[in-house]
Amino acid sequence: MSATARALWIAALATTAVAAGAGVWLLRSFDPNAAGNPFPPCMFHAFTGLYCIGCGLTRALHALVHGDVAGALSMNVLGVLMLVLVPLMVAWGRGWQPRALRPLMGVVMEPKLWLLVLPGYWVARNLPWVPFTWLAPG
Repeated sequence: MSATARALWIAALATTAVAAGAGVWLLRSFDPNAAGNPFPPCMFHAFTGLYCIGCGLTRALHALVHGDVAGALSMNVLGVLMLVLVPLMVAWGRGWQPRALRPLMGVVMEPKLWLLVLPGYWVARNLPWVPFTWLAPG
């Protein structure tokens, strides 16, 4: 890796760390469930009354930074799972490929999976029957 590429990588990591720290501070300081919070509402939900893939994610992150994993999963289970998967997927793509993760990464790195999962989750969380209603943000 060249010195320029290494410097850019370090700058990207530093920027990500600062943004993550600011996000955690905001989520610890303000409750997205309370009136007058600084977080924007979901425009898709406001216009259609339907839940998008990201609906409930801010409340899920708020629950996570307060240690409420069950509450976070009830708000947006896919979003919480992606918080674990995305860093693994990025590391895998950058060359960190431990043998123990090969079966999992062979599945989650397949674009066809996400072409099914994302629209499927979007539709499923808007269906009015149990167990699909469990996917709607609580």
